[in-house]
Amino acid sequence: MEIRNVAIIAHVDHGKTTLVDALLRQSKTKIDKETQEKGDLIMDSNDLERERGITIFSKNASVQWEGVKVNIIDTPGHADFGGEVERVLKMADGALLLVDAKEGPMPQTRFVLKKALALGLKVIVVVNKIDKPDARIDYVLDKTLELFLELGANDEQADFPVIYASGRAGVAGLKPDLASMTDITPVFTIILEKIAPPAINSDGSLQILITTVFGDEWKGRIAVGRVYRGKIKAGQEIAHINRLGVVEKARLTSLMTFDGLTRVEASEVSAGDIVALAGISDITIGETVADPANPEALPLLTIEEPTVKITILPNDSPVAGKEGEYTTSRQLRERLHKELENDMALRVEDVADGKGWIVCGRGELHLAILIERLRREGYELQVSRPQVISKEVEGKTLYPFEEVFIEVPEIYSGAVIEKLGKRHGTMQDFRLEGGTAFLQFLLPTRGLFGYRNEFLTDTKGLGIMNTSFSGYREDNKEWGDKERGSLVASDPGQALLYSLVSLQERGTLFFGPGAIVYKGQVVGEHSRPGDLTVNVCKAKQLSNMRSKGDGGTEHFDKPRTMNLEDALEYIGDDELVEVTPQNVRIRKMILDEAEARRLSRGIKKD
Repeated sequence: MEIRNVAIIAHVDHGKTTLVDALLRQSKTKIDKETQEKGDLIMDSNDLERERGITIFSKNASVQWEGVKVNIIDTPGHADFGGEVERVLKMADGALLLVDAKEGPMPQTRFVLKKALALGLKVIVVVNKIDKPDARIDYVLDKTLELFLELGANDEQADFPVIYASGRAGVAGLKPDLASMTDITPVFTIILEKIAPPAINSDGSLQILITTVFGDEWKGRIAVGRVYRGKIKAGQEIAHINRLGVVEKARLTSLMTFDGLTRVEASEVSAGDIVALAGISDITIGETVADPANPEALPLLTIEEPTVKITILPNDSPVAGKEGEYTTSRQLRERLHKELENDMALRVEDVADGKGWIVCGRGELHLAILIERLRREGYELQVSRPQVISKEVEGKTLYPFEEVFIEVPEIYSGAVIEKLGKRHGTMQDFRLEGGTAFLQFLLPTRGLFGYRNEFLTDTKGLGIMNTSFSGYREDNKEWGDKERGSLVASDPGQALLYSLVSLQERGTLFFGPGAIVYKGQVVGEHSRPGDLTVNVCKAKQLSNMRSKGDGGTEHFDKPRTMNLEDALEYIGDDELVEVTPQNVRIRKMILDEAEARRLSRGIKKD
């Protein structure tokens, strides 16, 4: 049977997963009952993906079309999950590049497309969402060609085929005429015509490059990869070549391929197809499965370095152990190291004092997603303020920089330029189109910490901001601490309306009456620099006297709800985010204010 291995590339919210849904339904692919009950966005099976509307984890699906097996590889659209992108593209022979009919190619599109072009993949451009009333197809195609040339595409790659589609409606065509489109069949047709089948060498010795590893309750560790050479049979003995080049023999307990969204047992799989293997207990991503008689390793997968780090600690707050299932340092350490098996872009190191772990990732979102997953799995932990990862090159300290692309109504552009200027951003481009300002900045990665909320406030929620890693540069400018301090609880107990109302003038509160707080917990943001200790549990003194109108004019403003990402952006160097399955809290590293002052002066407690 002929095979096509196709990756789907797109920016966040350009309709990639919706188009895949249409392809699966058009090919009458069997979908299990549980997936059907979830409705649309079949490939975004993870709860976090559905909530955020983005693809985080790469996935595989397989459909049959006119006697050809089409393996579909769904890739993440956000640069923070580049570790997923870089490895899964190794399985593909071609790619569908989705671009929004209004927005055109975006920064995250650039990141994934650059990887695809470097691998020499044949790229088909799909102009999606042509049913938008403000679609501008000619503009989008011009910008797409510019992007191809800018990324160094050769003549063949730059002469890309184009197809037009509305993924939500499940239709496509060779011309941007929505009325003449009937179904999604033209997408399958162009895949079979333009993307060549994989080069197959079924007679050579076995070689499989492992690109994904995950656990299964019944079969243990399952490794997914592409068969580059030879054939593999169920139950056969294989050679596992690890990252150090050490060869160990193992016997397969299960050989599977993909049928729709599910894995099915297979007796034999030939070169060019994608397989899932069980029976190799210690295999990791990037390693090779080979013929034991002639074990030859494929090149190891290289992943770009992480740029942001956090420190994760076991929870030791006054409420530790009361809200989570897994609370010990041993359990947390095992879970973090288990994540390394699946996420190549992640790094985990022990802290020098042995009380925590430095976790490095590709960006704030990458690390926030990891923490959110731990929280939902029942873990309690504490997280420090994100820090950038610097490196020494020829005696110079270099820091990561980001390209920031902003689309905002013109009236708000001044506030954006002012704020990014204060964060050491350098404007690279500015243009106006129909009342909308398009800005491009070069900004130290550190300058993005805590800015996303400010950006939404300054632009009244109408601005769009995207970032892409640019490289390492010198950053000799001084960085100050937070402009505003925190409101810190002085006493434990239950927050009362009386005290909260009286504190509203001092800053912005993070919760309302009834919340349980402990000493040293951050309860709000101070309106001025520096921290302020407050008592949110203070009750009104009762007496038999009452003044006229007493209690009738009180008004309590809606508190600012802090989710995990908000909290990570907010905290200072002396604060931690306490994360449990039930709550996200902000606290001081040292809960006792007097002890914190002593330590700041270098005085140790007897």
